[in-house]
Amino acid sequence: MKKNIAIFASGGGSNAEKIMSFFSQHQTIQVKVVLTNNSEAGVLAKAKKFHVESVIFDSKKTDGNHLLKLMQDFSVDFIVLAGYLKKVPAEITKAYKNKLVNVHPALLPKFGGPGMYGINVHRAVVASKEKISGMTIHYVNDHYDEGAIIEQHSCEISADDTPEIVAEKVLQLEHKFFAPCIEKLIENEI
Repeated sequence: MKKNIAIFASGGGSNAEKIMSFFSQHQTIQVKVVLTNNSEAGVLAKAKKFHVESVIFDSKKTDGNHLLKLMQDFSVDFIVLAGYLKKVPAEITKAYKNKLVNVHPALLPKFGGPGMYGINVHRAVVASKEKISGMTIHYVNDHYDEGAIIEQHSCEISADDTPEIVAEKVLQLEHKFFAPCIEKLIENEI
């Protein structure tokens, strides 16, 4: 029986797409469901392309117990946040301790916390004149971007890089390393 992944995403879903592609022919792991709090999210079309069921929910009206019930209904073993912009309810972080991961577009603990997502992160990195940036895969706990770090991968930043250029460099790292890391975690290799 395959291990089931749930992906939470709020936007375009390029990381979710890479994860769905990576596991589409996997022998022991599959993406079972994509959940989003945004009915216009591009991730919905990507889930459809991979024949993955999707669920749209209102994050203001949906409590942690309802989301936990959804995880149980889909027999979810592991949860991945891939561009999900809301705080995960405590019911989920407790039930999926060390089975709930996020990718953050910076080298934590720098440039993390509330409001530090997407282009906001890359603007802060450029404004701080950092020479390197990168991505962090970490466990999710009850505080934004404070869970234990699993992996980090970095890229160089040149003085004339814009936030958009940094974003593209970091996204390439996410696309390359996130899905294989998830595989290793589920297979208990790290």
